[in-house]
Amino acid sequence: MDKNTWVGFLLIAAIIVGFTMLNRPSKEQLAERQRVQDSIKLARMAELEAQRISDSLQYVAGNATQTETISEEQQQAHMQAAYGTFAQAAQGEEQWVTLENEHLRLTLSTLGGRIQRAELPEYHASGDSVNPLCLFRADESTFGFTLITANNRILQTSNLYFTPVETAQKNKAILRLKTASPDAWLDFVYELSNSYMVHLSLEPHNMQSELAQNINSLELQWRQLIPQQEQGRKFEERYARLQYMLVGGDMEELSESKDDSEKESARVKWIGYKDQFFSTVLIADDAFSSSQFSSTLQSRHSGYIKQYTTHTSVPFDLTGKTYTGFRFYLGPNHYHTLKAYDKDLARDERLHLNKLVPLGWKIVSWINTALVIPMFDLFTSWGLHIGIVILLMTLVIKLIILPFVFVSYKSSAKMRVLRPQIDAINEKYPAEKMQERQAATMQLYQQAGVSPMSGCLPMLFQFPVLMAMFWFLPTAIELRGKSLLWADDLSTYDAVFQWGFNLPLIGDHLSLFCLLMTVCNIAYTYITMQSQATDPNMKFMKYMMYAMPLMFLFIFNDYAAGLSYYYLVSLFITILQTMIFRWSLDDEKMLREMEENKKKKAGKPKSGFMQRLEQMQREQQRMARENAKANMRR
Repeated sequence: MDKNTWVGFLLIAAIIVGFTMLNRPSKEQLAERQRVQDSIKLARMAELEAQRISDSLQYVAGNATQTETISEEQQQAHMQAAYGTFAQAAQGEEQWVTLENEHLRLTLSTLGGRIQRAELPEYHASGDSVNPLCLFRADESTFGFTLITANNRILQTSNLYFTPVETAQKNKAILRLKTASPDAWLDFVYELSNSYMVHLSLEPHNMQSELAQNINSLELQWRQLIPQQEQGRKFEERYARLQYMLVGGDMEELSESKDDSEKESARVKWIGYKDQFFSTVLIADDAFSSSQFSSTLQSRHSGYIKQYTTHTSVPFDLTGKTYTGFRFYLGPNHYHTLKAYDKDLARDERLHLNKLVPLGWKIVSWINTALVIPMFDLFTSWGLHIGIVILLMTLVIKLIILPFVFVSYKSSAKMRVLRPQIDAINEKYPAEKMQERQAATMQLYQQAGVSPMSGCLPMLFQFPVLMAMFWFLPTAIELRGKSLLWADDLSTYDAVFQWGFNLPLIGDHLSLFCLLMTVCNIAYTYITMQSQATDPNMKFMKYMMYAMPLMFLFIFNDYAAGLSYYYLVSLFITILQTMIFRWSLDDEKMLREMEENKKKKAGKPKSGFMQRLEQMQREQQRMARENAKANMRR
């Protein structure tokens, strides 16, 4: 081999070695991989241990039932072998402890030491005006930790019985997991605040000899079924999703439209099980690590929307010098309520729970937080009916975008007035001379002082505001349960006709506000078409303009009645504006003004834009002629 070949081999070897060195995992990455592997191994061991314990208990129960010869000492021996130091906690009678304030009522179960039931007295499920709304109950939610005993027994706290301990504080409950030693126990301490937040602290006492010495973290398992709370299941499914925030503030979420799962190696600050209007959020005082999340859609007739599951780990100090702490948020997805938990906190300590409320893309979200929500808060603080609040918001928004709408309408009116001259240009230059036709048309627009873009740009300014309302109203919990005219609940559809089976596109009902909005939209389209210059050769486009409102009927039929009401009022005001604009603008006067502009600009040199445009057109014509000559030679 020559010298170049050797050099090539050496370079390839250097690249391979360098690539290997650069991509070699760090110590932190290796530790995280080992943690994940240990978590998987521990979960498998927990499953095998649970099966072994179950088989042992079934054996004891079977012998006691069939032969009744097994002694109490033998039963205790079997329990001791299965549960080790927690043998006395393996049997018991389930009891309940209640914590409540004006916002939240919690039922704690001694079986597993968990929150068994969470109710919101201020709210009710759709169709139930008597009972308080229940986020979850009984077996709809499971929550527990994996414990490894000193004799290598792997147990789940969800299967053990805790003992209530009396406390002097009203909104505090202590559930104690006892061991064989009278001086060793593990306390689950719940403290309910004055809002929707409850704190859980895991406090071990003399557990060094009862649990495995190498424990520095606990595996956490959390599963919850999300019951259907709203009339419109379609939208509840759309807004229900599992969201979590990484340490540092980045938000992640699982798909809302299909079964989804995710493994997260980064540290997680909180995990949110979200419904359309309510959430259960688990917040770590420190952080979660080695997390696995899953979201599963539930069948339509099950009464549930989704099932969320989390497997993760949390730090645990066996000595009890540092407690493992959590907070549960169990409440509404109300923007100000969630944002208030970040008050007076440093920037890097903020929870950003308000991101559970979907407010649209970045610019749309900014408009919602800077304009729409403050305006909504102002009008509702006056004690006005929600229908009046939406009407006032519509009027304010219309006043804000009024200059843009007027510019757009005036541009359309000028184009309509110039229509005869444009038709004359089209007759002068046939379709084969499209470039000459476009140049003449642009020259006419420039001389008359008309910009075709002036009719489009105002619409671009209006679009973010319209989208802000599109995102805000269906997710505003303030509309939930509020009635207007025939609509009992503005947060869901206002069905006036229901036929009990699904039809393609429209579903099983017809919403009246949506129907009225469609009629009003067709009327507005008719008025707009009458006031605009249209090409008689483009009849298909005219039909498409009327087809769009009909499409909105099918699109918005399932949307919140409050949103359809807003669009209805907005369209009605727009029609009034259009009539006023038409009355205030004189076509003959505009034509005279444009003719005067043409005379003034007749002797003036063309603008740089027009010169460049004409130069481009001449260049295109030259290239077209050369291509034609080349084709003829062939």
